[in-house]
Amino acid sequence: MTTPDNTSDVPDPSDTPAEHTGVAAQDWARASADPQYRAAVVDLLGALAYGELAAFERLAEDAKLAPTLADKAELAKMASAEFHHYEKLRDRLTEIGAEPTQAMEPFVAALDGFHRQTAPSDWLEGLVKAYVGDSIASDFYREVAARLDSDTRGLVLAVLDDTGHASFAVEKVRAAIDADPRVGGRLALWARRLMGEALSQSQRVVADRDALSTMLVGGVADGFDLAEVGKMFSRITEAHTKRMAALGLAA
Repeated sequence: MTTPDNTSDVPDPSDTPAEHTGVAAQDWARASADPQYRAAVVDLLGALAYGELAAFERLAEDAKLAPTLADKAELAKMASAEFHHYEKLRDRLTEIGAEPTQAMEPFVAALDGFHRQTAPSDWLEGLVKAYVGDSIASDFYREVAARLDSDTRGLVLAVLDDTGHASFAVEKVRAAIDADPRVGGRLALWARRLMGEALSQSQRVVADRDALSTMLVGGVADGFDLAEVGKMFSRITEAHTKRMAALGLAA
């Protein structure tokens, strides 16, 4: 999954040098003794795995729109990285006794629906979608990762590593705007639409999965309550605004 570059000053909770408590201070062997926590992690890894698989497919499709052979090759390399992330998640699901396809299945309709509703019409819209949409998802998963057991947290953060799409998208979009400033207005509207759709989709997915929603509001993972969930989405929105500025677009 592509992730934000270093343009945002918003603290990453998974990197904050604070002492972990509760579930976050445990390893998987201890934390998974709670069946509700285990179910939440299976859901989380299933959602991530399908997200990575969908990202692989989308980047492969975007490569067809690439204006140059070098751009096509760059996107192909990123698609390959996304598929390797998917494989890590698939293997981990199998390792903890979950069937990967079954774990991913509950999230297929929501993610496919999001991609249908936000199909880019050209190369630049595809770049903005990957940069904005994937970054919002990565922000969300990083927030959650800070509350996970150490083994699961390490895996989640590893698969959120940037495949290179962030800097690539910024470079190409800014160059396009420099060449034709009118492009900026269209892409800014597109990015705002993506932001709304991505947040709505994230909220729907969580609401539909009891284990995930319980974890987020303080049921099985420490430190999250309804007020904290609100703050989390505020941080995600702030990070989005800063990424838009990096693209040369108004949020």
